[in-house]
Amino acid sequence: MKYTQLFHKAKTRQSQPIAGSGQTRNSAGGYGWDVDRWEMLDRFLILGSETGTVYVAAQKLTADHARNVIEAIKDDGVRAVARIVEVSTRSLAPKNDAAVFALALAAAHGDEKTRKAAFDAVSQVCRTGTHLFAFADACDSLRGWGRGLRRAVGNWYNAQSAEDLAYGLVKYQIREGWSHRDLLRLAHPVAATPDHDALFQWAVSKELKADIPLVSAVLALRQAKDLDTVCELIREFRIPREAVPTEMLTEPRVWEALLDDMPLTAMLRNLGNLSKLGVLRKSLFGAHSPGVDKVVSTLENPVRLRKSRVHPVAVLAALTTYASGRGFRGDGSWKPVQRVVDALDRAFYDSFANVEPTGKRIVLALDVSGSMAGTLVAGVVGLDCRRACGAMALATAASEKSASFLAFDTSVYPLAIDGSMRLDTVASLLAKTGGGGTDCAAPIQHMVKKKVEADAIILYTDSETWYGSQHPAEAMADYRRKVNRNAKLVVVAMASNRTSVADPLDPLTLNVVGFDATVPNLIAQFVNA
Repeated sequence: MKYTQLFHKAKTRQSQPIAGSGQTRNSAGGYGWDVDRWEMLDRFLILGSETGTVYVAAQKLTADHARNVIEAIKDDGVRAVARIVEVSTRSLAPKNDAAVFALALAAAHGDEKTRKAAFDAVSQVCRTGTHLFAFADACDSLRGWGRGLRRAVGNWYNAQSAEDLAYGLVKYQIREGWSHRDLLRLAHPVAATPDHDALFQWAVSKELKADIPLVSAVLALRQAKDLDTVCELIREFRIPREAVPTEMLTEPRVWEALLDDMPLTAMLRNLGNLSKLGVLRKSLFGAHSPGVDKVVSTLENPVRLRKSRVHPVAVLAALTTYASGRGFRGDGSWKPVQRVVDALDRAFYDSFANVEPTGKRIVLALDVSGSMAGTLVAGVVGLDCRRACGAMALATAASEKSASFLAFDTSVYPLAIDGSMRLDTVASLLAKTGGGGTDCAAPIQHMVKKKVEADAIILYTDSETWYGSQHPAEAMADYRRKVNRNAKLVVVAMASNRTSVADPLDPLTLNVVGFDATVPNLIAQFVNA
């Protein structure tokens, strides 16, 4: 018996760690490398943890992330706050919730310098009333109301113009069990202007003692009896949907009026409702309603897309839900209008920054294992990682002429798709593919066997690999020996767990976090380097 048959450095089962590698056990029972605390922080800020993964419940995953955030704060609190601000203000994440929570942790657990940085950043990270209520709720449970929090909340109200503040007060009235009345009574801010003072008094006592046009219009709307007056008030004063009484929201004309000035993110959330009410419709003779024209022109305006800071996942979630013709939470059904579906497809690509083509040979390997199908993207119901990884890969492939696709679980499935295909078509294809265990080495082994030449392999996975006779890093070393010694590996993390299949000591390997709007550009820069 040869000992090399029992111990082979180039081939280790994924259920065992590579000797001397420092690998740790992942949640699926396989082995990978722990990412460092700063990459772990990025995974939390961008991917969140509210739905957990197939292997880890949301509560445990969030607790793990909270401990890591606190460790990062203790290590370098100012750096941690700066990264929280960057992810939030650059709209790198599909949701802002994790950034708000992490900022509250910095305010509660940081040293004096860190707490000051956290409180100074409140207006940057908490850009809406919803964000502010979530921050206040987290701080209240973590630390309580001290002078720094009172000052930060007061500054949040005073930093806005009176016009913007009025809009926020009528739009975000109660969230997380908190109201503006609660926060203003706790913070006791000194009003920056007489109009601020009048708005503070109205928020606390509901008595309006000054001429604030939007608030006066909302009060008049509540008393209005005819639809013409309601629609006229909405259009003239740009009254948001949240300020319109519920009983009025069953009227299509009210939604048509709201659509004139509806924020893009709100429009994406309400496309199904707009179709149910007939605001978005196509006649028997092929003509589209004015609402369709408004929605399509908005979605096809790249300047407005960028200004709205809408995240690609928000567009993808809207496309997935709207094209399905039903709400994933059981909230009715509708007939999708194809022009709107097409506009959403184009808007997804427009929501990424322009990506310069690399001109390289790229293979995109998409994890379609069962764990990917069972993990939701940033808490978006109906949008699982298996569908979404195809969308993210298309964002890269759209700019590349020499890109090919593989899907994998414990087997490999060559895919006849390219960057010119429709997003919903590719998403549906991936939803029907795979579903087994996870072997992240499989696509690389397939490329070795078939002598597929590539300059870069981009692996989209949750890193919960456990099946197979060889680790992905070993398979990549094998590929470089036998096919292309300079081939690069990019691992795109699709779940916010702690492990990665990427060897941290390999200079030709890059770890990135999926669903970051800058990912296609990061990949292109690394491949070209």
